[in-house]
Amino acid sequence: MNQSRWLFGLILLFIFFGCKEDTTITADLNQSAYLHRSMSKLTDIIVHDIFSPPAASRVYVYPCIAAYEILQQENEGYASLAGQLHDFTPIPKPNANNVISLELSAIHAFTTIGKALIFSEGKMVEYQDKLYEELQEAGIPQGVFDRSIAYGKKVADHILQWADQDNYKQTRTFPKYSFTDDPGKWQPTPPGYMQGIEPHWREIRTFVIDSSNQFIPAPPVPFNMKPGTDFYNLTMEVYETVNTNDAERVEIASFWDCNPYVAHQTGHVMYATKKITPGGHWIGITEIACKKSNADLMKSASVYALTSISLADAFISCWDEKYRSNLVRPETVINEYIDTDWQPTLQTPPFPEHTSGHSVISTAAAIALTSIFGDNFSFTDDVEVKYGLPERSFNSFIEASGEAAISRLYGGIHYMPAITDGVDQGKKVGNLITERLTLSK
Repeated sequence: MNQSRWLFGLILLFIFFGCKEDTTITADLNQSAYLHRSMSKLTDIIVHDIFSPPAASRVYVYPCIAAYEILQQENEGYASLAGQLHDFTPIPKPNANNVISLELSAIHAFTTIGKALIFSEGKMVEYQDKLYEELQEAGIPQGVFDRSIAYGKKVADHILQWADQDNYKQTRTFPKYSFTDDPGKWQPTPPGYMQGIEPHWREIRTFVIDSSNQFIPAPPVPFNMKPGTDFYNLTMEVYETVNTNDAERVEIASFWDCNPYVAHQTGHVMYATKKITPGGHWIGITEIACKKSNADLMKSASVYALTSISLADAFISCWDEKYRSNLVRPETVINEYIDTDWQPTLQTPPFPEHTSGHSVISTAAAIALTSIFGDNFSFTDDVEVKYGLPERSFNSFIEASGEAAISRLYGGIHYMPAITDGVDQGKKVGNLITERLTLSK
């Protein structure tokens, strides 16, 4: 419906201004459908390209900022993020003498930046071509179309230059994780025994928080597998939880798994199942909230911007702690000291245990969404339906983030302190971002 309304608006634009392209546009182009559609396409490509959870958060955040920055120029109730985000300078202004559609410019900047940050560029080009063919068939004046696309490209170039300075490319050349024989330190886990993911993510430039180590959580309990010690008891808690999981707990663990690369091995053959990342799940929840509240294009862009920024900084903060404490996963410990045949409910992700990434990023995202939609925003989460899982309903974003956090214990991949300390870490990140950032005036 929203797509049809936007196309109808473009037809009105042609009817009223077909021969007067340089007259102010008054037709209603303020529809959110194409932003949601573009976001869904970006998510699909992220899943296809198998981005790690931290890297995926980077792919989301820059396109979201670009769309927001373009649209806020014609919405007096919203403030620019220039000067509010680290090293981010004002985007170029459009030529005041030219008629353009900032809505179209925003979508083009979003998809152009997304295309630059993914691997399968052809998939985004194909999407753009189809989208723009629809718009041109609807009758948008060619001059308006061309100028809108050109301005979107200009802003995309500005954002990409900023992104190019976030230290991401440099970290691609840094050494891989080196594991030791220390029994308390992280080691690769079966079945893939993959290398540690993003050991240098702490060195990525943050967006709002002061630094990756601004919110250092409590350190994990010291490793000691002597019966009766705190670490032993925490390990046994994971072991017994998985062994006594009921169907509901297994469903919760699976719903929030969000492992982008689940390896399967049959004999000597290994293959993978691709899934959405945890950040991508919360981007999906953002879309659900925007649609339920009938948020217009500007508000939807602002919600995506705030949520994606919160996710990006939360990942940086969490990964700083992961490779500081470098704690061994329960699967490794249980197989070595308790039960050689034990397997967790979920496949153990390939990076250190403390703190729980789901706990940190889900809490930060929930705080961002709560700051816009309120404490009692009920919703049905159907993000995982396309991956073969049922819907789940929640009374609030915080309730959903709490379930995401505890799901990691049910999944057998985290000790309890990683969850509780991760929630606390996510609260600090989320609260700081919502307090510091001014989006709506």
